[in-house]
Amino acid sequence: MSKLYVFGIGGTGARVLKSLSFLLASGVACKSDSIVPIIIDPDSANGDLSKTTNILRHYQKIRKELSFDTSSKNEFFKTPIESLSPNFSIKVQNSNKRFKEFIDYGTLDSKNKALISLLFSEKNLNADMEVGFKGNPNMGSVVLNQFNQSDDFKAFASSFAQGDKIFIISSIFGGTGASGFPLLLKNIRSADSSLDNFSLLQNAQIGAISVLPYFGVKKDEGSDIEKSTFVSKTKAALRYYQHGVNDSVNAMYYIGDDVNKDYENNEGSTAQKNDAHFIELASALAILNFANTSESDENQVKEFGIENDVNSITFNHLNDKTKFTIYKPLTQYYLFHLYTKTKLRGKLDMNFAANIGINSNFLAEDFYSTLRGFNDAYWQWLVQMSKNERGFNPFTLEESNENVLDSIKGIQLKNGGFLQGTSNYERFTEKLNKTSKQINKSVNIENRFVENFYLATENLVKEK
Repeated sequence: MSKLYVFGIGGTGARVLKSLSFLLASGVACKSDSIVPIIIDPDSANGDLSKTTNILRHYQKIRKELSFDTSSKNEFFKTPIESLSPNFSIKVQNSNKRFKEFIDYGTLDSKNKALISLLFSEKNLNADMEVGFKGNPNMGSVVLNQFNQSDDFKAFASSFAQGDKIFIISSIFGGTGASGFPLLLKNIRSADSSLDNFSLLQNAQIGAISVLPYFGVKKDEGSDIEKSTFVSKTKAALRYYQHGVNDSVNAMYYIGDDVNKDYENNEGSTAQKNDAHFIELASALAILNFANTSESDENQVKEFGIENDVNSITFNHLNDKTKFTIYKPLTQYYLFHLYTKTKLRGKLDMNFAANIGINSNFLAEDFYSTLRGFNDAYWQWLVQMSKNERGFNPFTLEESNENVLDSIKGIQLKNGGFLQGTSNYERFTEKLNKTSKQINKSVNIENRFVENFYLATENLVKEK
């Protein structure tokens, strides 16, 4: 079985992993047998990291109750998400110190202190690293250079097997991502015999996405983060990547945007909770593109583009390949969420409920509660992307809309047939009644429930 290890570095890495979770939950195809997320972030209290970790845990908990044998037609949650540590993270040791304490500045002689002063400013030396490197990759490159000796990294090396792949997510305009990516790549490509499977790591298929600036931060005199430095940092990093990074990966993906929104200037910790962005969804698609591409020794460089340059993207503004990849899965899961959120409790007297055996007791169980929490997070993800700049807004996002199939923007409904003279939700219920007869009654109720909704929403989207 082939695994894809996905390293998410810093806040951007965590947010891309969140988007990947929702794509996999909706049934977007992934040819790897499982995904293994590994987050690298010295800011363990990062709000974006906490949200992603909770979503990954919810995904695992839901999928644990589902089975995918040859008779299963369900694609929701089909790809397993595995974990090497409870929080999906590699611990960064001693990152809660001031930088000068980390490098033992006080023990250096005068000549070495003079050298250090050429490389690091007084502000760098006195920086508290508890919330990360605040846009200083020169600090991050020193602190993160230790993670290859951590037990978590050694566990990754021990579990790596022939045929497995690696993908690395990082931003290029901050501190953690810009420094962490080349260090991680170096430690994998130069793995020595102290690590298990070191020769497999040295020759592994590696893909990576480098996220260029796609948002700004508001001016704050009390913050070390300044958006005016984003472009200069990006240019400097790109020059280094051109000669020291690109040749070491099999596929290098680049993405960014000059349409962006200024977020609140939070340096880190629990306050850092950036809204979901289309760039993160597209970056997650790069991961799946790499997973679904045959192995290659060539060093490929890829970029992502939309078909039309608009500020609010719908499915019709994507090129055909991207639209084909995500339209059906995201729409099906959107319909799944709306029915379970607004209608299911009042439809327990319908035939589909009797056929698959769901009742009010099922709605009170832990599985359904976890699923509802995950689906609410999916809805919030869609809402945040729709309001961001550049926005991704393919749905009207109105939970009270009875004509639910009209809420897919830019898609012309077929005339007649199942829509004629009947409300969308009544037809939705009819589809659930019909597909419930196809469900294997020998599988557990969780499988019956999810597969019934997958088949019903699939039929709705095909007929639409």
